[in-house]
Amino acid sequence: MIRWFHRALAVGAVAFVAACGSDHDPVPAPAPAPVSIAQTATDANLTALVAAATKAGLVPTLSDANANLTVLAPSNAAFNTLATRLGFTDATALVNALPAAALQSILQYHVIAGRVGAAAIQSGPATRPTLYTFGAAPATLAVSTTGGVGFTDAVLTRANVVTADVAASNGVVHVIDKVLVPPGVLNVVQMALANPDFTSLTGALASRNLVPTLSAAGPFTVFAPTNAAFTAIASTVASLTGPQLDTVLTYHVLAGQVLSTGIPFGTPVTTVAAPRQFTITAGPAPAIASIADSTATPARIVAVDIRASNGVIHVIDKVLIPSPL
Repeated sequence: MIRWFHRALAVGAVAFVAACGSDHDPVPAPAPAPVSIAQTATDANLTALVAAATKAGLVPTLSDANANLTVLAPSNAAFNTLATRLGFTDATALVNALPAAALQSILQYHVIAGRVGAAAIQSGPATRPTLYTFGAAPATLAVSTTGGVGFTDAVLTRANVVTADVAASNGVVHVIDKVLVPPGVLNVVQMALANPDFTSLTGALASRNLVPTLSAAGPFTVFAPTNAAFTAIASTVASLTGPQLDTVLTYHVLAGQVLSTGIPFGTPVTTVAAPRQFTITAGPAPAIASIADSTATPARIVAVDIRASNGVIHVIDKVLIPSPL
C-alpha cells in the first residue's frame, strides 16, 4: 500500500509540473509502470488473496518477472462468502484453518498460463486449463460469456469477472466475485456446502450429526438431492423421525468411490443404509441416468463427478425414499 501511495505521489508531481510548464503545450503525465501480480493484488487491497498466497508460498511465483500469468483474483467478499459457507467466521479464519497445501491447490486453480485478456477469453475455447493438476492432468474451468465473462468450477458454481484486464508487469489480473473450488481438495460435505443449491441436504446432514462421518477418509459416493428436490417432499421430510431421516440420508450414500464411468447400470446397488438397495438405469436424455427407489417416480441424475478429497458427488433431482424406512 505504501508503494502504491508513493507511485501516486510521483505521478501527481509530474502532472503538476507539466501543467505549470506551459499553457499552450501541456506535457501529459506518464502512466505508472505496471507492477507484479503480487503487488497488484496488494495495491488493490485484495487482502484475503494476499494472505492465502503468502501462506501457500505462492508470492514468489506471482512476483516472478518472467511468470507471464493470468490470475483470476477473488475479492475479499468472495473469500468471506466461501468462509461462511464452510462454517468459518470470515476469510481470515478460513485461511488460518486450511493447510498450506490446500490453499496452494485452490489458488493454482485460479491461474491460467500466459497473458489472456477478457476479449481473448470471450472469443476463445469453452474451457481453460489451470496450473492446478488433478488426476495427472491440468484441472479446467468452463468459460461462460452469457451475461459477461464467467467461469464454472468443479462444484458447478459460477464466478463472474467484475474487473477485467488489470495489467501487471508479469501478466494480467481479472477480479472475480467468487472463490473457484477445485476438484479433489475439499471433502464431500465441504463440496456440498460450497454450492448453495445443496443447503437443504447439508442442513439435514448437520441436524443428524452425519457431517463427521462423511468428512472422514471414506471414500464415499453421494447422490445429492438439490434444494428443489427437498422442497418437493417437505411435508414428508417433516413427518420423519430422527432415525428415519438417518435412513433416508444414508440411502443416498455408497461406500467407495463410483465415478460415472463405473456406474453398474441395471444392477441393484447396496447403500450405506444396508440392506436397502436401489437400481440405476442409463438415460433417457436429458438425464444422464435415473435411480429407481421405493416410489413410482425415479430420480434423475443431472450432473456427475463432482470430485472431492474423499469421494465423489452426483447430483439428483429427487430425494430417494427407501423401503422400509
